[in-house]
Amino acid sequence: MNAPANVRLRPAGSTIESVFTVPGIRCAGCIAKIETGMTAIQGIAAVRVNFSGKKVSVSHLPELTPRDIETCFERMGFEAQQAVSNIDERDPEAKMLTRALAVAGFAAMNVMLFSVSIWAGADPATRQLFHWLSALIAVPAIAYAGRPFFLSAWRALRARRTNMDVPIAVGLVLVTAMSLHETVTHGPHAWFDGAVMLLFFLLIGRVLDKQVRARAMTGIEALLKQRAPGAHVVQGDGGTIWREAEHLAPGMRMLVAAGDRFAADGTVESGTSHVDASLLTGESEAAEARVGSDVAAGSLNLTAALTVRVTRAGEDTAIAEMARLMEAAAQGKSRYVRIADRAARLYAPVVHLVAAAAFTGWMMAGAGWHEALLIAVAVLIITCPCALGLAVPAAQVVAAGRLMKAGILVKDGSALERLAEVDQVFFDKTGTLTMGSPVPQDLGVLSDEDASVILALAQSSRQPLSRSLTRALNGMNVTPAALENLTERPGEGVFAAYRGQPVALRKPSKRDAPLATLFERDGDPLHLLTFADDLRPEARSAIDALKIRIPDIAILSGDREGPVAKVARDLDIPARSDLLPPQKLATIRAAQADGHRVFMVGDGLNDGPALSAADVSMAPGTASDAGQQAADFVFLGNSLRPVVTALDTAKRTMRIVRQNFALAIMYNILAVPLAVAGLVTPLVAAVAMSLSSVIVVGNSLRLARS
Repeated sequence: MNAPANVRLRPAGSTIESVFTVPGIRCAGCIAKIETGMTAIQGIAAVRVNFSGKKVSVSHLPELTPRDIETCFERMGFEAQQAVSNIDERDPEAKMLTRALAVAGFAAMNVMLFSVSIWAGADPATRQLFHWLSALIAVPAIAYAGRPFFLSAWRALRARRTNMDVPIAVGLVLVTAMSLHETVTHGPHAWFDGAVMLLFFLLIGRVLDKQVRARAMTGIEALLKQRAPGAHVVQGDGGTIWREAEHLAPGMRMLVAAGDRFAADGTVESGTSHVDASLLTGESEAAEARVGSDVAAGSLNLTAALTVRVTRAGEDTAIAEMARLMEAAAQGKSRYVRIADRAARLYAPVVHLVAAAAFTGWMMAGAGWHEALLIAVAVLIITCPCALGLAVPAAQVVAAGRLMKAGILVKDGSALERLAEVDQVFFDKTGTLTMGSPVPQDLGVLSDEDASVILALAQSSRQPLSRSLTRALNGMNVTPAALENLTERPGEGVFAAYRGQPVALRKPSKRDAPLATLFERDGDPLHLLTFADDLRPEARSAIDALKIRIPDIAILSGDREGPVAKVARDLDIPARSDLLPPQKLATIRAAQADGHRVFMVGDGLNDGPALSAADVSMAPGTASDAGQQAADFVFLGNSLRPVVTALDTAKRTMRIVRQNFALAIMYNILAVPLAVAGLVTPLVAAVAMSLSSVIVVGNSLRLARS
């Protein structure tokens, strides 16, 4: 049976996986309802919710179509649409919220102008005119700008459940209906200004929340882009034919030129070259590839052509497996229950009960339905979760702005909450604790002539150490010598003649330094040129400062034991070396299983799964695309100090958030009894609600002054 469009077949089992965008996922209750409800449906094997991306991965039998699953979501009260694999698509929810905010802001400003005239003591005829003008502006604006809340509330009620948008929608509808009733019956009061102002503040909170939680992309597409689009496949007659990567199959022989990436995993059948496999190992030095060596899709062939027999292609390659590890690892992070979600679990039912009790109590006390309903509406408005909704995103936005000035990009607002709770830190080595590029040492001891010959040899090679040597000597204003018979032998070095004497820049013997190149003249070794990957500026002071805050720090690296051990000694922290991506991921999972909150700092493609799996993660601006996309924070510049800055800011942000919640709770404790007692009109309720929001925002702005 053919799989439907956008449904990815898995290599194992009889199930397929579909990914759906579900904008209505707003809290921990939504996650639990979806994962519990969907897995109870026959034909669905597993469900994973990605809270940050508002996406749900569903493993199901092929007989169950994506449209069937969308219907299941609708019956549970959630709108769902199958995700399209297009990283340039715009978020329709963000677009709708932005437009709604603009409409609500326009309506609030204009309706308030009419209200000021009414408050100033307009005569009855003028007051009635302004009420009708306010209605003409407010009613369409509320109908349009209130859609995010009305649709969410309707889906929840249709599924026989409730959420925070239900009391908001009920309050907006009731206050608008009561205002229209007052206008039609020539009553002295209408509360269109309160309704649109309420909606405006609600949308501010929703838009801020959307901004701080939105991610640019998952990073998985960026990882898979490292594969070559295809390869030249050797035919039986010795000729070659181009085949796209998805059409390669085990047993095919592909010809990979120097400078090209491998489109599939395979084993070298002929040729010798150097291969940059840092995406899998993080190893800064290129590895030698000769007959019998294994090579991985996405690795870069550096120095000579290779003929490779394909062993794994398409979704079976190591890089595709790494992408799946990243995707699966991100699900664990998405289950984090945010503070706002925990605080809001009981909000909707409590508000409904209080408003209903107020209406019933006043009716029993002899008040008419009109007065009792106004009091109930005032209760709904004054308890509107504006302050609660702004408590987290307002602080996150201010903190993100402050961190941006410090050269730190916050990609996920909830990451600030997670960062404030970490108790264990793992660092990658190459490109994270170090600068990630080997730097030649002690070039000043070279004579001018030797430096000139070495530059001429180095600049003719694509080997990473030769490139680094070329950059350093060019920076010393060295002029390359004129060489003859220049040749490069893959796996051996570069050879030439200078003034009739043979010269070479070749690979040293194994007993020499592991990161070095040897300069020879006339067969005699003259200089062993060693290289070092320097620590980032302020690395020692940053690690020392971090130890005061979080003593449990270690290095997880794919590099060889020697270079890793040196960095570990310099920074006085433990380390593990020679780790492949699944091993890094397993280490983090084990720490989390022991109850730790893990902070991972890494940069390479090989760090992608670990960055996704950690409770919170950070990458430098020089990191690979996939590394940056998988991380929650990205820091610019060479210094490692931003790691400490981000941690301190996160802890202070959460103190402000807790203060915001306390302010919101105090406001409700003071305001709700007044509303229940009938001492607050809907307009006063809207003003009080807005004032509580302003107080929360003002408290959050203190983060910008720290």
